Order: sequence, then structure tokens, then C-alpha cells
Amino acid sequence: MPSRDIQTHESIQGAGLIFRSSTSLRLAGSALTVVALLWATAFAVGARDGSKDWIVLKDCRLIPNPANDGDSFHVSAGEKEYIFRLYLVDAPETGEMTPARLVEQAKYFAITVPQAIEVGQAAKEFTREKLSQPFIAFTHMSDALGQSRLERFYAFVQTKEGDLGEQLVRNGLARIYGYKAAPPGLTNSRVELEKLQQLENAAKQEKIGAWGASIGRLNASPANPGPFSHFAPYQKPPGPGTPPASPSFLSTPKSRAPTASSPTPELNRSHPKEKTPLGKIDINTATEKELTTVPGIGHVMAARIIAARPFRSADDLKKVSGIGDKKYAKIRPYFQ
Repeated sequence: MPSRDIQTHESIQGAGLIFRSSTSLRLAGSALTVVALLWATAFAVGARDGSKDWIVLKDCRLIPNPANDGDSFHVSAGEKEYIFRLYLVDAPETGEMTPARLVEQAKYFAITVPQAIEVGQAAKEFTREKLSQPFIAFTHMSDALGQSRLERFYAFVQTKEGDLGEQLVRNGLARIYGYKAAPPGLTNSRVELEKLQQLENAAKQEKIGAWGASIGRLNASPANPGPFSHFAPYQKPPGPGTPPASPSFLSTPKSRAPTASSPTPELNRSHPKEKTPLGKIDINTATEKELTTVPGIGHVMAARIIAARPFRSADDLKKVSGIGDKKYAKIRPYFQ
């Protein structure tokens, strides 16, 4: 039990002891004091559990930070900076700072610890890409703890493609795990947890992300990415003098099944890998996006190639960690 819960419990017990031992106080007054304490405690716990209104931060921007990973990242909203931690999902760690947690995450996906770190790095890059455009954060400002000077808060994050946590799970880059809350517009977390389980089952079946790390499918895209949720906060009836809700936010479209006139969106659809021209990519100047258009090169491998620069020629790709003879033979024709 968290320390703050223990403190609250002890304070109630203390109030009870005072009530029983302070015979000089009038019975009615003491009873009212205890009731007030209990009511205040229940209100505080209810607020932590998500009964209060959502704070909606629109036009959020990702702040580059070495501490960012797949499920926790620095964000600017207006002139303020926050650290947000996603509800309900947990991406593997990107390093060995917390070995016990890494072992637990690797066990969940039935992979090795080094593979779990690689998945964590892929999740970090996935989140960086998805948050490269303005996004919306829904938060109660519930404390998610953390080691930064800034407080870290739990949040649901809405990108232009839908809920970020759902996208991570669908791509096999996060497990269903962590602090629970009912998403905006829902009364409990059960519906969202069931949806996450369906998305995870699909990732397992397709052996993508962490579920395919052992067979070289870490960077494979899902056959059917969505649909993903478009959360909307519960709207209370406006009181006197309350300004109307923002039309731009309330008009966020609901996700629906694709039709013949509405093709299913695909991840990484702007650069089909099968159309990458042979012998056209400069190994020393290619961007990460250009590198990932090569079959067999995902975001993690692209980052390794960039970090290993400069190369004398593309023949030096063999020196990059993770590029063996088979992978080299597969990717070499795409470089000058």
C-alpha cells in the first residue's frame, strides 16, 4: 500500500482514538468531527481514483529528453512543462537501470532481457514518431512518481491516429499493466482493458513487436492497425456564466470500422518498402525515415546506423551491431 494511503488510514484511526478517549468533548461534536474526517478522506481517495473532472490539455508538444521512453515523456502545454506516464500500459525499459523490472517485462513477452531492451527502444522511437505532431493529454494530475525534479502525472494521450496506449499494445510494444483509470467518457476501466486485450491478442497472433522479437519481426507493422479510441471527456451541463465547450475538440471524430470508401489506415504508409529504389541511399546522409524504408531496417537499426557514422562506404554496414551476413546481403543493394 502506498505511504500516503497508510498515512490517511492512520489519521482516521487516530481520530477514532481521540473520539473514544476524549470524554470531555460533547458526543455530537466529536461525531461530526469524525464524519468530516471520513468524508474528506473519501473525497481525496475518490479524486485519485478518477472521480473528478478531466483536465484536457490541447496542442501538446513532445519535448526531446533523454529520459523519454515509450510510456513516459516530457510534454509542453502552453508555457508549462509536464511529465506524463500513460495509464494502463507499460513499455519495456530502454536500459539496465532497473534490472528487476526488465526481467519481469521480458518474462511477460517470453523474450530475453536484451530483446526487451530492444523492444523498449523501439517503443521509445514509436512514441516519438506518433507525438511528432500536436496531441491532446487527458489527466487528473494523479501522481505517477518518478525521479525527475518535475512531478510525473498519469494521462491518456490522444494522437491524430487515436489513443497512444492502444497503438503501443497493437504493435506489440507495450504490455497491459499499470495504474488503472476509466478513460474520458467511460465510467470504469473494464471496457478499455477488454479492448487492450483484443489488441494484444492480435499482436500475439501476428507475432509482431515483442511477440515477434525472437523471430525477427520486431519492426513489422500490424496487418490491421485499428480502430483506435477517440476519447472525449464527460461534459457536465454548463452552469451560469460558463463559456461553451471548444467546438474543435468536441468535433473529434469517433472511430468506426473501415468501409469501401474509407480504407483502413496503415502505419508507416508514406514510404512503402517494396518501392525503395536499389542503390540510391547514401549511407552517411540518409535520414532515419529513409533508412527505415529499406526492408529489414527498423527504427532501432536505423538509429544504430546513424550512431555508427561516418562510414567509408556502405560495405561497413557489417560493423553495425545486429547486422549479420544475411541481413547485410539483404540490405546492401539499397545503398550506394
